[in-house]
Amino acid sequence: MARGPIRFADEWPAKCSGDCRHGAPSGKGRGKKLNVATSTIVGSRHFLFRIRFQLVGGLTFAIIAPALIRIASYPDAFYSANLQITVAAAIIAHVTGFLAYRRIGNFPGVAAASYILPTFVLSYGLVFLTIFFFRFEYSRFQAAASFTQSTLWYFGLSLMTRRLEPYRLAVIPGGDVERLKALPGVHWFWLRSPGTVIERASGVVVDLRANLGAEWERYIADRALSGTPVYHVKQVSESLTGRVEIEHLSENTLGSLNPNQAYLKIKQAVDWISALVLVIVLSPVLLLVALLIRLDSEGPVLFCQPRIGYRGRICTVYKFRSMRQQAGSGSDKDRAITKRDDDRITRVGHFLRKYRIDELPQAINILRGEMSWIGPRPEAVVLSQWYEAELPFYRYRHIVRPGVSGWAQVNQGHVAAVGDVMEKLHYDFYYIKNFSPWLDVLIVLRTIKTMSTGFGAR
Repeated sequence: MARGPIRFADEWPAKCSGDCRHGAPSGKGRGKKLNVATSTIVGSRHFLFRIRFQLVGGLTFAIIAPALIRIASYPDAFYSANLQITVAAAIIAHVTGFLAYRRIGNFPGVAAASYILPTFVLSYGLVFLTIFFFRFEYSRFQAAASFTQSTLWYFGLSLMTRRLEPYRLAVIPGGDVERLKALPGVHWFWLRSPGTVIERASGVVVDLRANLGAEWERYIADRALSGTPVYHVKQVSESLTGRVEIEHLSENTLGSLNPNQAYLKIKQAVDWISALVLVIVLSPVLLLVALLIRLDSEGPVLFCQPRIGYRGRICTVYKFRSMRQQAGSGSDKDRAITKRDDDRITRVGHFLRKYRIDELPQAINILRGEMSWIGPRPEAVVLSQWYEAELPFYRYRHIVRPGVSGWAQVNQGHVAAVGDVMEKLHYDFYYIKNFSPWLDVLIVLRTIKTMSTGFGAR
């Protein structure tokens, strides 16, 4: 490692993220998340300049340019209501897509470029479906050109971003920083002494709970004052892994794991409306699946199982039956666990489970207010009791409604062993801590990918 007067980015504004101790200035909130989809962590002025450039450039390229081409070809189009309506709608769709793309890219493990197309398909689709529903006239050329050029603009920016340097983070020795060595996607530089710094480092990582010497304490304060972000090791680990590791529940942990109550209500309303629409629209498909199950094996069409749900209440969860009914051998816990290549799964059941079609009847649970489309998966009562006895704080995952899909499912797949469930619990706590519509949109997009690939099915 180089020594001497090697520079940090001193022009960046001072910022210390997380739990700032040892003399480092304390910032408000949890600070900016690391974004593994971009190449650098920048200060607020550089960050705002980049955001303005991306958004203003995108609006100019995707909205204004096609409108000017249309007006140049047909000067009267400037006064037409359909072009004005389309431009206004495209601006709303573009800004919504941009905000969603930016927020989704903040979550760990996200290759943001792969979500550009689905994000803008969703934003433009919703806006122009609204226009179609109210039968407003609109310009098909302007709509198609705006959508196409919106995706091309951000794909181009993404390709340019990939050419830039990845994260360069300096690590202060001491405490629980050794775990960072196993985290990919970052160039770690281990400081040997307070006189050693890194050229163009994006930030400093330190275990702020460790007993550091006075020289390191002054070094942390100097770095923050010079404009270099200082990150707590746990914050960096959570941001890069998508998991919240819970050793003990302190008052700060409990505060960060309390989900937004307003969004809980909004999400419940959206869940209920979408579940009702899905049941009506897909009723022919649901009836066909029910018929195939009856023809394939004996037994009821629906599998009903008591599970632990919202706030620890027991509810009956509905699924399409994908297994043969057996008199039952072994304990209730063993029967509740689905093993890999389980011989109880029927021929139709293999297909239903691979593409998650067996989960569709849980729309009934959503209509009853017991579940959500997105959230921690509800476990069978016998398994939940087992996990609660083995894993600390397991019950805390019931603070939000359980979901048909969730952050753990799209990252980990189906698990049952206690060790794997502990990993799943870390993903569930990350979801609760970052409970937001943006994370839900990301999970929806990943769920679609999971359904098409069959990832994690048993």
